[in-house]
Amino acid sequence: MQHVKIPTERIGVLIGEGGETVETIERLAEVELTVDSENGAVRVESVGDSVKAMTATDIVEAIGRGFSPEEALTLLDDELRMFDVIDIERAARNDNDLRRQKGRLIGEGGRTRELMEELTGASVVIYGSTMGIIGQPREVEIVRSAADMLLDGAPHGAVYSFLERKRVEELKSQGMDYHEYSD
Repeated sequence: MQHVKIPTERIGVLIGEGGETVETIERLAEVELTVDSENGAVRVESVGDSVKAMTATDIVEAIGRGFSPEEALTLLDDELRMFDVIDIERAARNDNDLRRQKGRLIGEGGRTRELMEELTGASVVIYGSTMGIIGQPREVEIVRSAADMLLDGAPHGAVYSFLERKRVEELKSQGMDYHEYSD
């Protein structure tokens, strides 16, 4: 049995209309979820495959960190798929700095966050004082590196170049030419 605490404003998303989302998680991850809507505590109890139960904990936490239930459930699609969280607050000196750092990660009109997703294949959500990432280990590692660069003050252009370079490396390792891919 494991426990996860999520923001109370995300409990409705976790439960879903008529309890549909909780039931889907319980069925697919072979767990029983007990949700305390007063404080956001969620108990995850395995009723089947214990590996799936550990993934259920990540699914609940991902929903709590701003991912849609559909995106969070993709963690069950592949045993290598993973969920990671970056604490943006660690790079901020105060509330104004936290807003600035979140703005740097999101980018103008959401461009930076979108580029992270497009060039890595990972899903990225910025919620509260955290940035959540769902993807394959290499995708998550690249997004984390890009986010760390931004939080350390690197110019956006340098981070975009880094993401492009990693994308080209990934395509080459798969035997594809970047120009074939981008046409």
